[in-house]
Amino acid sequence: MIRKLFNKIFKPRLAKNEHEASARTKPEHAKPHQATRPVLGTKKSAKRKDSNSDGATSIPLKKHQIDRRLLSNAAIKTIEGLQKAGFEAYIVGGAVRDLLLQREPKDFDVATDATPEEVNRVFRRSRIIGRRFRLVHVLFGDETIEVSTFRGHHEAKGDAHTNESGRIIRDNVFGSLEEDATRRDFTANALYYDPTSEIVLDFHQGFADIQAGILRMIGKPETRYAEDPVRMLRVVRLSAKLGLKIDPATMAPIAKMADLLQDVPPSRLFDEMLKLFLSGHAIESVSALREQHLHHGLLPMLDVVLEQPMGERFVMLALKNTDERILSGKSANPSFLFATLLWHEVLAAWEVYKKDGNPPIPALHMAMTEVLASQAEKLAIHNRYTATMKEIWGLQPRFEQRSGKRPFGLLIHPRYRAGYDFLLLRCESGELPAELGTWWTTFAEADNETRQAMLEADTAPKKRRKRNRKKPSSTASSES
Repeated sequence: MIRKLFNKIFKPRLAKNEHEASARTKPEHAKPHQATRPVLGTKKSAKRKDSNSDGATSIPLKKHQIDRRLLSNAAIKTIEGLQKAGFEAYIVGGAVRDLLLQREPKDFDVATDATPEEVNRVFRRSRIIGRRFRLVHVLFGDETIEVSTFRGHHEAKGDAHTNESGRIIRDNVFGSLEEDATRRDFTANALYYDPTSEIVLDFHQGFADIQAGILRMIGKPETRYAEDPVRMLRVVRLSAKLGLKIDPATMAPIAKMADLLQDVPPSRLFDEMLKLFLSGHAIESVSALREQHLHHGLLPMLDVVLEQPMGERFVMLALKNTDERILSGKSANPSFLFATLLWHEVLAAWEVYKKDGNPPIPALHMAMTEVLASQAEKLAIHNRYTATMKEIWGLQPRFEQRSGKRPFGLLIHPRYRAGYDFLLLRCESGELPAELGTWWTTFAEADNETRQAMLEADTAPKKRRKRNRKKPSSTASSES
């Protein structure tokens, strides 16, 4: 009787409590739609709004023929997550341009009408970054997708900050998809691809420009360069990288507006120059920089170095080596590249310090410090690169010391390989005798016995040849 009463009254309550407890402690991975969360404070998640693409040309798959196999899974998941939450989302910019050129993009950027806070709430593994442009980095394993909110016209809304020259120093004005397209720099970068519908939206005839091989600025070039002078470097870099011809109206103002680059923060200049030199088309880019007079001031005295036969040969050999590595799928060390670009500055300063009476090695370190300090005013090379650059430079005198145990110690130095490659460039350019590079190549590949023999042969005192002096003849003596 008691058991029946217990089962009737208490057992249902116990079962209910157990169910509630189970629901509260349910593992996180068991929740549906793990990649997304409901967006708080918005009704967009209930239904995705219609796309604001009235001013765009819709290019179907049959015409653009983008290969979905080249898409990043992380980019697709990001698009799907935002669209499920009720937002517009597109792959945008360079990735779409590269896909249309049948190239595999290195990075995928996403544009959306969701604010950074809304994007951050949609994706658990994401973070808001940036000050001038507030962006969201969405993380999928080792891959990061950069998500930006559609930008609006800062002139109309008055929320952007500019300096005296017109450069935008802070800009978090949000707007519509059409406004965002107008704010892009080049027509080839103002293309929006929806992998769900496989439609490309084109607001500024970018698709036609890509097909015609033209790189064209959106809007008035003078105004766009004043807003962001780095665009002058970008147009040169993209033209060389993509093989696109710069539109005459886009090119015309560059030479007379080059001085605006002096007002760009050194860190931004460094990032853009790094992209330029590591594009796989550095030689073409440097040639274009010289044609547009954009190389003056970016690297101290680079214009002078490129006008000197030995300096130009050395720099061009370094850029050629870098291009070949990148185009063959190998990595390139930025420290090595910038060490080559600034080496002749170091050499010149080194000679001055030695003439002032400083010992060679201290003089070299004083020269390195001076050049890097001068460089930091124009191009903020990251400390992780400058430390390696100084090691590469500092090893160069040691390659000329081929006696005792010094060569053995140099072989086990952590930066030996970079220093050795640097030495070979110096030899190939004619700065040093080719014999020195050959000696080190042979020494590095030889066994210990052969190495010892090389050192003994190199350090053995050379016998002086006796000169045959003929005694003056008696005739000569009498004549004298």
